Amino acid sequence: MSTRVENINKGIIEWAILRNGVSLEDFYARNPSVESWVKGDKKPTVKQLENFTHKVHVPFGYMFLPSPPEETISLPFFRTARKTSTDKVSLNVYHTIQIIQDRQNWLTEYLEDLDFPDLDFVGKYSVKDDYKTVVEDIRKTLQIELDWATKQNSWEQALDYLTNKIEDAGVIVTYSGIVGTNTHRVIDVEECRGFVLVNEKAPFLFINSADAKAAQMFSLIHELAHVWLGESAGFDQQNLLPADDPVEIFCDKVAAEFLVPEIYFLEKWTTTQDFKYLSRIFKVSPIVVARRALDLKLISLKDFLAFYNHYMAEFNKRKTSQGPGGNFYATTKKRVSLRFASFVNNAVNENKLLYRDAYKLTNLKGDTYNKFVTEYLYQ
Repeated sequence: MSTRVENINKGIIEWAILRNGVSLEDFYARNPSVESWVKGDKKPTVKQLENFTHKVHVPFGYMFLPSPPEETISLPFFRTARKTSTDKVSLNVYHTIQIIQDRQNWLTEYLEDLDFPDLDFVGKYSVKDDYKTVVEDIRKTLQIELDWATKQNSWEQALDYLTNKIEDAGVIVTYSGIVGTNTHRVIDVEECRGFVLVNEKAPFLFINSADAKAAQMFSLIHELAHVWLGESAGFDQQNLLPADDPVEIFCDKVAAEFLVPEIYFLEKWTTTQDFKYLSRIFKVSPIVVARRALDLKLISLKDFLAFYNHYMAEFNKRKTSQGPGGNFYATTKKRVSLRFASFVNNAVNENKLLYRDAYKLTNLKGDTYNKFVTEYLYQ
């Protein structure tokens, strides 16, 4: 006979449902047995309660707490439409931050054990400094020339080039649009374009890969600027515009100047105002070009938003028509980060990390993990 859970907490059950982003009415309509628990008509079995916690993504032990735990994130999350940051995010973003935080905690300890030096560029500047000085220091650190973009065949290749350069400098870059490997838990671009967790040993940048690649490059350098300021943060950057915060505004200036240097842009603008043509010159997307024109007061906010909304509408249309696809392992390279995966693999080979912990850190298991590290890690 199955064991029934007698001390079920109605408040915790309803908190877990609402925390998962579903209304009680909708959830009960699809799961009438759970409503019977809340009403006291029935008691769940241990297995039934476990299934419920998996469905709403909460630890099983939470079901026996006297009151809901206080869950806050460890970094400010900036919203374009707000004047202040928030420490509350959706469950999918919350769990993604936890995943990246766990990776950072492990890697930081591992690098400390190996006596890796601190990265001297972390927190090197503040918003009181000239943003162009920060841009120059980023270029110097990444060993990128002013005209680096002209040597790339496309802005998609430029994004890969920048990612590799950033990782070579010691910063971990991850791209994902879902929580872990769960394709049913999508990270909403409208809420989170990315976030950065900064420390002196292993800064982590997270880019929402559900976003258009056109916007990912700008997010990447915006986050990198946060590392140079030593400031962790998350952001939505609605319409590719920053929140009304000094750090966010400063990081946007750095990203714009790094990707589209003012002196060259003004020179080209005198001969053409075609965003698509200019995007091919600077190897950035047309919306980044439009954003730069806005920064330099060459177009109005109204004109920028009109172009941005049209561009993103076309992107979403193409994305819908393409449907799911892609190579799992190629995607995994970006979700995990080749630099991070290399450290994990080295730790396993040195008997400093158990396979079960490597599986947890990479969200890969068994044969999938082995195939990834043997066939794809060092390609």
